[in-house]
Amino acid sequence: MRNLRTLIAGCALCTLAGGLQAQQDDTQWVSDELTTFVRSGPSDGYRIVGTLTSGEPVTVLETEGDYSRVEAEGEDDTVWILTDDLQDDESAQQRLPELEDEIDSMTEELDGINEEWQSRIADTEATLEDRETRIDDLESENAELRERFQDSRETVRKQQAQLDTQEEDLLMRYFMYGGGVAGAGLLVGLVVPHLPRRRKKRDRWF
Repeated sequence: MRNLRTLIAGCALCTLAGGLQAQQDDTQWVSDELTTFVRSGPSDGYRIVGTLTSGEPVTVLETEGDYSRVEAEGEDDTVWILTDDLQDDESAQQRLPELEDEIDSMTEELDGINEEWQSRIADTEATLEDRETRIDDLESENAELRERFQDSRETVRKQQAQLDTQEEDLLMRYFMYGGGVAGAGLLVGLVVPHLPRRRKKRDRWF
């Protein structure tokens, strides 16, 4: 029973979807090129003598009842049209070229603004790239100076160590030299008293 209800519901949904699809496929739009019938006189009893296109400008010559006698641009004949089919405002069809010109002008202006901003952005990016390059160069120079400073400190430390060693060697030599001199003096002081003294020669006249 439940399966049967499910099947019926599915068929109903498919039918509804098919109907909606058919309605969508049959959808159309009314053309903008509408026409209005015009007559030879100011009432429905007069015969239809032609049509006027929607949005077409006309000159109103007179009004009688529900109709107005008009003259289309470029035409010598006059016809009668329902006054309700006329309007004071310019039609969208007539304004379309003007609107298109305005759109083209605004588009051109926007393109100019866009190009100007792109140029400014490009200049700014170039300036930023130059600054980044300068910063990289300064950082590289700073790193090189630090390395040279470390090398100089190491060289100074080694030279200081060598000076300390040389100073110690020099002091050691001074001590050894002084000790040698003192030892030699002591030795001379000990040896000299024990040396035999030379006797003085007596003068043979005495």
